[in-house]
Amino acid sequence: MPRAKTGPPIESSPERRFAAAQARAGFGGILSALNCRWVNHPSAMSRAEYKPVQLAAARLAGLSIPPTLITNNPDEVRAFARDIPGPIICKPVASPVFIEADELKTVYTRRLTEHDLDDLRGIETTAHLFQAWVDKAYEVRLTVVGERMFAAEVHATSPKAHEDWRSDYKSLKYVPTEIPPDIKHKVCGLMEDLGLSFAALDFIVSPSGAWTFLEANPCGQWDWIEHATGLPIADAIADELQGVIA
Repeated sequence: MPRAKTGPPIESSPERRFAAAQARAGFGGILSALNCRWVNHPSAMSRAEYKPVQLAAARLAGLSIPPTLITNNPDEVRAFARDIPGPIICKPVASPVFIEADELKTVYTRRLTEHDLDDLRGIETTAHLFQAWVDKAYEVRLTVVGERMFAAEVHATSPKAHEDWRSDYKSLKYVPTEIPPDIKHKVCGLMEDLGLSFAALDFIVSPSGAWTFLEANPCGQWDWIEHATGLPIADAIADELQGVIA
């Protein structure tokens, strides 16, 4: 049997990027064209992944957000820090995960020191997101599935996790918690604005009990929260996919 002819192997980085973009456009385009029930629709997810869009939608919905700056200008960062009464943090504008030398790496949220602000070399290379540091008693991972909401307190027991709990999962403790009615109402408005039926939202809860919105992941992880707390998130997702009203 004659063998099918194949083209030359893709060697260069530009060729690989071009091929990957073509594959995403082809496969993603076919999926997006399907007339079916989505959790979530790809176009809604793509829009909702932009942090500026999330923050604007959260503020429009009435949720509290930290003072925020997105820039690659060191002078603007220093001016922002002078206007904020406390510390500021820096975190990625997009996904914090990248691969270098075949190793998966994560860029975590970092609280900036005076030394960091004096030495901002390299910041000009790309956009960074800066926010006022919000004092926290704990954080909340709020998983929204359709009309149902599942909230878990995330308590950090190490300094590293207190800054970014993703950096030290072993030090975390989880407790199911109630959502204030006004937060529920505002989250519903946020989800409607973003066109999402599922999202994993992160909040800071201050020592006084005030909730501050950080971000919404339209494809956020939830399985470990269910295992740690017993919250029936998987059942809710199955119901949502089938159009079952709880």
